[in-house]
Amino acid sequence: MTTAIRSRRTMLTLAEVCEELAISRSTFYDWRAKRRAPRCIKLPNGDLRIRRSDLDHWLDDCEDVA
Repeated sequence: MTTAIRSRRTMLTLAEVCEELAISRSTFYDWRAKRRAPRCIKLPNGDLRIRRSDLDHWLDDCEDVA
């Protein structure tokens, strides 16, 4: 498997993340402004990408222990 294909599978678009979390894009940007969103990579064209591992770690950190 080439690096380009591997990184495509591990990098999520903002739309994919919002769909997975069932939130709007504006909610994600609000969380990001408050530094509550998962780590993002800003591409030269301004688009955001989120590593699958960063999203998974962020979700683990959000887990509420009952």
